[in-house]
Amino acid sequence: MELRFGLFLFVALIPVVFAQDISHGSIVIDGTMTVAQTDDNFVCATIDWWPHDKCDYDQCPWHNTSVTNLNLSHPFLAKAVQAFNHLRIRVGGSLQDQVLYNVGNLKSPCHPFQKMKDGLFGFSKGCLHMKRWDELIRFFKETGVMVTFGLNALHGRHKIKRSLWGGDWDSSNAEDFMKYTISKGYHIDSWEFGNELSGHGIGAHVLADQYGTDLIKLKSMINELYKGSQSKPSLVAPGGFFEEEWFVKLLQTSGSRVLDVMSHHMYNLGAGVDPKLVSKILNPDHLNKAAYTFSNLTHVIRTHGPWSSAWVGESGGAYNSGGARVSNTFVNSFWYLDQLGMSSKYHTKVYCRQTLIGGNYGLLNATTFVPNPDYYSALLWHRLMGKVVLSVESDASPFLRSYAHCSKGRAGVTLLVINLSNQTKFVMNVQNSINLKLAVNEQNISRDGFTHTLKKTFSWVGTKASDEALLREEYHLTPKNGYIRSRTMVLNGIPLEVTGAGNIPSLNPVRVNVKSPISISPLSIAFIVFPNFEAPACG
Repeated sequence: MELRFGLFLFVALIPVVFAQDISHGSIVIDGTMTVAQTDDNFVCATIDWWPHDKCDYDQCPWHNTSVTNLNLSHPFLAKAVQAFNHLRIRVGGSLQDQVLYNVGNLKSPCHPFQKMKDGLFGFSKGCLHMKRWDELIRFFKETGVMVTFGLNALHGRHKIKRSLWGGDWDSSNAEDFMKYTISKGYHIDSWEFGNELSGHGIGAHVLADQYGTDLIKLKSMINELYKGSQSKPSLVAPGGFFEEEWFVKLLQTSGSRVLDVMSHHMYNLGAGVDPKLVSKILNPDHLNKAAYTFSNLTHVIRTHGPWSSAWVGESGGAYNSGGARVSNTFVNSFWYLDQLGMSSKYHTKVYCRQTLIGGNYGLLNATTFVPNPDYYSALLWHRLMGKVVLSVESDASPFLRSYAHCSKGRAGVTLLVINLSNQTKFVMNVQNSINLKLAVNEQNISRDGFTHTLKKTFSWVGTKASDEALLREEYHLTPKNGYIRSRTMVLNGIPLEVTGAGNIPSLNPVRVNVKSPISISPLSIAFIVFPNFEAPACG
């Protein structure tokens, strides 16, 4: 009986043992030059206006997470935000162009959002009371938030035909709101103008020349209102989907040094109801398509508006509130971290995740305020990845994604590796390009011989030899129980769970000899910190 059971156990384990392929290769980091630079506060999250009865695909995942009713006193919320030590939050979203500010000489009634059949996005105009604004600013100040606020860019305009809106922007309500904000001493990092009104728009759109004219007006207003101020907020626009001709026209119309930031939105996974969401996330070819948008926007800014910089003002992966049981699970971090890595290579200064809380794509659960897996991905990026982007090359398959930055707040380099393969374990030697250039110069070996030598060597950090045991720090992220749709992320074998009081768990690395190769398990993610990596670009 024992023999038969042992044979059965052996046979049962065969698929587990032999299903995993092992691929050896090398990753080369070039620390000699800067590829791009992000803002110090690259990671950003949004708080949206959607009320509880915003529903998609027979689901209503927003609950009470609107700008107007989010429970700011919930202890989990404050602790989740404070953990970032200055998180940028963008207040905005689809309904922002229907928000009235209940201040000054407002001539229209100021009522909460209500379902309205003929309203934009199916809702009436809404209202922001100054008491609520005071509460929001108090929360932001207490938690160290950098605030980007999206202004209503449709106020005063009228619908011309279909989704096209025309007429000059009525700035009076926005000006009264900004005056109130300044009078109270509230610090706003940046004002954003409009939401998804660019190009063909989503729900509504405005022609680029009209939009550009209104930006000139808003910039003049900001300059006047903040005259003599020690810090002047940036002007951000248009917060919509990239359409090259429209974006070029906007820069040409608004002119030099009006628009500080060109913001665009990214939902490259498609609709939240798409049954192929997971396969898209794990498909390197699909993920690579986003580079086209990042590259083209970079070209537009360099050519037509070099005084401006690029932001992803909103991105949730899948639109219409995200994908249920996808956007709030571990598998979404493959898409999210890849987006952070890719966008930073193309000179994106800020990347705003839709949302901090609300919908299926919130970093926090909409009802319990407990962090979803992507929260920890965002936090690790924010803590480990500095603003200087470095070049990385790898001989691994496209299923292994690699990104490198100078480490944040310390010497060295941090490498992010993302394994999209469900069956291949990658064992990689990390090389410093300085060593490789020295080897080529000194030995003058052939390319084939060099590649052969490279594959045989272990990872090293630079040209300075040492007898000391140099260590690197590794943060391996996996899903609980190996289930990629788990809502619990595991760090180095330990599930990440908040305490009963909502305290964020410690994110501790394991320390490994720097000369050993890096192992990246199937369907896992790792941040690898090299404290002693010789990288002149990092200063």
